[in-house]
Amino acid sequence: MSSKLPLKETLRMAIITLKSNKLRSALTMLGIVIGNASVITLVGVGRGAQNLAENQLSNLGANVLFVVPGNNDTRRRGVTFPKTLVLKDSEAIKKQVPSVKRVAPQITSSEVVQFQSKSTTSSISGITPDFLSVRSFEIGKGRFINDQDIKSARNVVILGPDLKQKLFGTSIALGRKIRIKNQSFNVIGIMLPKGAVFGNNQDENAYIPLSTMVNRITGRDETYGISLTFISVEAIDDKSTKAAKFQITNLLRQRHKILRDDDFAVRSQKDALQIVSTITGGLTLMLAAIGGISLLVGGIGIMNIMLVSVSERTEEIGLRKALGARSQDVLNQFLIEALILSSFGGLIGSATGLGAISIISLLTPLPATIGTVTILITVSLSGSIGLIFGVLPAKRAAKLDPIVALRSL
Repeated sequence: MSSKLPLKETLRMAIITLKSNKLRSALTMLGIVIGNASVITLVGVGRGAQNLAENQLSNLGANVLFVVPGNNDTRRRGVTFPKTLVLKDSEAIKKQVPSVKRVAPQITSSEVVQFQSKSTTSSISGITPDFLSVRSFEIGKGRFINDQDIKSARNVVILGPDLKQKLFGTSIALGRKIRIKNQSFNVIGIMLPKGAVFGNNQDENAYIPLSTMVNRITGRDETYGISLTFISVEAIDDKSTKAAKFQITNLLRQRHKILRDDDFAVRSQKDALQIVSTITGGLTLMLAAIGGISLLVGGIGIMNIMLVSVSERTEEIGLRKALGARSQDVLNQFLIEALILSSFGGLIGSATGLGAISIISLLTPLPATIGTVTILITVSLSGSIGLIFGVLPAKRAAKLDPIVALRSL
């Protein structure tokens, strides 16, 4: 009875065989390389989308709640926001809700902004001094709106850095006058860059006193008074956010005399983050599944090419068996070849995927990233796929009758 061939010798023979057929080995690995690179790249893109959304949400401010007019149904059906939130609601929240630290009412309108011959359409926000702290904005140059600006309804404006660049370029903007809806405004400050939130570039916005917004731009509503676009509310701390949301909801239900459906909604940063995490998590999972299909196709490619290899190496297998090699030795060699090809393909594919992620992060605003654990899992999966799809060719090779195989010589 023939003795068992040492594993070290089997490994050596598998490597020699793969080296002697470099083109076939490369083609066999190609599917795994593409599949692995796809998984790494697509998962990286999915996580990058999640990171981008989380970074944008963090720009909204810490411990912030947003009170918006209308419920989910009315906002879906309406072209514009319903006028169910007024300035007195904001004042009531500030005075009567103990979990609230600051309140920043806001009226937003899209208007044409002009400086000499240059003009652009920008989002104009009527705000109060608390806006700066609640929304974690910072002044880069000049000053922010103060209580006297609100009291006197002064025509002063703070520009976002991108809007300043559009209107003034590299010239000094402070102290210059711009026109908003045919009203002259004095530029008193420039914001530091803040970034975009869900496609809205906050650096292209302009900010004026809330009272000026009402008197010069939007006007008062005869029925509702001073209608707000939304109210930003800063809770005392992170632990107070849930209590603040509950207290604001109860207060506004009493003020609006609501018996059934609310005509407002209170949204927290955590609510938005949870929704975004659910969406981007599903996106990442879908992209990973698409990449997984590529890996599966790569495994089928390994099986097909190795089946062809078995036919081409019939004489070699017959000769080895005639010289005393066992079926198990042949099986082991083919499995090791499949494992080597899939593992190396996985490593090359991972390196390719990491390179693609680096390029995406460099050339786009998407902070694509991938964890070490994910890479290890993907490479391990590649090796497993090689073993699984290498079983059939290995078994076929092991079952070859040496006499029949030798007849082909």
